[in-house]
Amino acid sequence: MTTLWDRSRQVAVEAILDTAVRLFTEQGYERTTIAQIAREAGISQRSLFRYFGTKEDLVCGDQEALGELLRRTVEQQPAEVSPWDALRAGFEAALTADHSPERVLELSRLIFDTPSLRARYVEKRLRWQAELVPVVQARLGPGPGAAPDPRAQAIVATVFACVDTATELWARHDGRLDLADLYDQCLAAVRGRD
Repeated sequence: MTTLWDRSRQVAVEAILDTAVRLFTEQGYERTTIAQIAREAGISQRSLFRYFGTKEDLVCGDQEALGELLRRTVEQQPAEVSPWDALRAGFEAALTADHSPERVLELSRLIFDTPSLRARYVEKRLRWQAELVPVVQARLGPGPGAAPDPRAQAIVATVFACVDTATELWARHDGRLDLADLYDQCLAAVRGRD
C-alpha cells in the first residue's frame, strides 16, 4: 500500500530529477553543481542529499535497489525458463521500475555521453554481474567435469553486453527504435541465430 509520505516523496524526487536533467542537458553534467540543482528545485542541498546520495545518483538512480530487483526477478523465474530468458525478464523489470521510457531515454543519453557517468555505470554493472553469476549457475546446474565452469559468467557478461549495446543504440536513435527488439537482435547475433 502506498502511503501519503511515499507519494509525497515520489513527487519531490521527480521534481528534483526534472530540474537536474534539464540542467545537465543545458549545461552538461560536469558543469552543473549540486548547489544549482538544489537552488533551482527550491530545496536545500541537505534536502537534496536525503533523496539522492550523490550527484551520480540523480542520473544512475539507486543502482543497488535496481540490481537487487534484477537478481530477484531472475531468481523468481520458473525453473524451466532458460538463463537467457530469465535474465531478459530481469532486465525488463529493472528498466521499467523507476521511470517512464522518456525519462529512461534522457538518463541513458546522459550516461552514454558523459565519460564519468559511463565509468560509474560500468562499475555498478560489474557488481550486478558478479551477483548474478551464482544465480545463473544454480539455474544451469553443475558444470561438466572438475574444471571451473565458465558458462554462467559467460552468459551474464553476454547479456549485459547486449543490453548495453541495445540501450546505447536506442538512445542514439532518440528512442525511435524498439529497445526489446534491439536487445533480441544483439543476443541473436552473439548466439549465432538470425
